[in-house]
Amino acid sequence: MKVIALKGDVRKGVGKSITKQLRKEGKVPCVVYGQGENQHFSVYQADFKHLVYTPNTYIVKLDIEGKAKLAKIQELQFHPVSEDIMHADFYEVSADKPISIQVPVKITGNSPGVREGGKLQLKIKKLNVLGLVADLPESIEVSIDELEIGKSVKVKDVSLDKLQVLDSESNSIVSCVVTRASQSASDDEDGIEGEEGEGTEEATEE
Repeated sequence: MKVIALKGDVRKGVGKSITKQLRKEGKVPCVVYGQGENQHFSVYQADFKHLVYTPNTYIVKLDIEGKAKLAKIQELQFHPVSEDIMHADFYEVSADKPISIQVPVKITGNSPGVREGGKLQLKIKKLNVLGLVADLPESIEVSIDELEIGKSVKVKDVSLDKLQVLDSESNSIVSCVVTRASQSASDDEDGIEGEEGEGTEEATEE
């Protein structure tokens, strides 16, 4: 999994007036925890652009006034109207301890169901996995080469080396559903087969 750098400044306090002032300056109040004492800091709102507003998942290398920490985003709070980030929680990680994190799903292959007129529905965009930082992939490939209309690829169908998938095994990741076009084509075929069958019966009776 790729690492993205984020630079922060130590916060001088945690009161409402201080956090309000930080937001006026275009900064986001943040905290990192998980290894020792919590550390409060701030990051410019604009610096979150490539970290948050993306389908990808990253490990974050925090540089807080010269001190480096590896972390993952634990929680983000957004403003209900402007959608600006109001607060960010980071969880510090270590190389020798497994962490749980969401990894994007990448669909590969060609579905025979789609070729027959079905439509793909991606139901899980990210899978929750548990593993060491060094073993975390950028994405998890899910093959649809055998996906027929009306069928799904479930979590239990995905096998990952060195990682444990935390989602329920029965959850569907991607499905191929019936469309009106494929249903009409199926109905037409049934009608033709029925007509051919009736003709054969009549010929036999004669």
